[in-house]
Amino acid sequence: MSQTLPSVSRAEVEDFLFHEADLLDNWQLAEWEKLLEPDATYMIPPNEAPDSNHRSTLFTIADDRERIRQRIIRLLDPNCHAEFPHSRTRRIIGNVRVVGSEGDLVFVHANFACWRYRRHERIREYIGQYRFTLRRTDAGLRIRERRVIIDAHELGSLGSVSFIL
Repeated sequence: MSQTLPSVSRAEVEDFLFHEADLLDNWQLAEWEKLLEPDATYMIPPNEAPDSNHRSTLFTIADDRERIRQRIIRLLDPNCHAEFPHSRTRRIIGNVRVVGSEGDLVFVHANFACWRYRRHERIREYIGQYRFTLRRTDAGLRIRERRVIIDAHELGSLGSVSFIL
């Protein structure tokens, strides 16, 4: 990853991440999908190897663009019992840093806290770091890679991650 100065401001990136969080928290997944590049990926690596490659390490989620599309279809289907009715989530994004850029790509790290409320379940708290590779386009910033690193040492107590974290 190059460390050249980005041609996008931290405030622009923050606005983009805040908008993305709002779309996810309000289950506007079709709108969220429009933020994705055709080659986008959504990854949740194992917390002991956050920089690993999904081809050689078991990931919680390692979705390419087609798998993301299929995940959205399933999550929005009323027959998706894992998320119907939808969980209520609320995300707080902070410590946003533009850590580099290369051509039209911008590399971003941000901390997050996400609370999940689901009927008849205890509140789940997901804390960690987002690592984004964003692409600057004429239409604005778009997501090329969305990597979610969960800080919890033990993921079993968090339950299934059936929503988009």
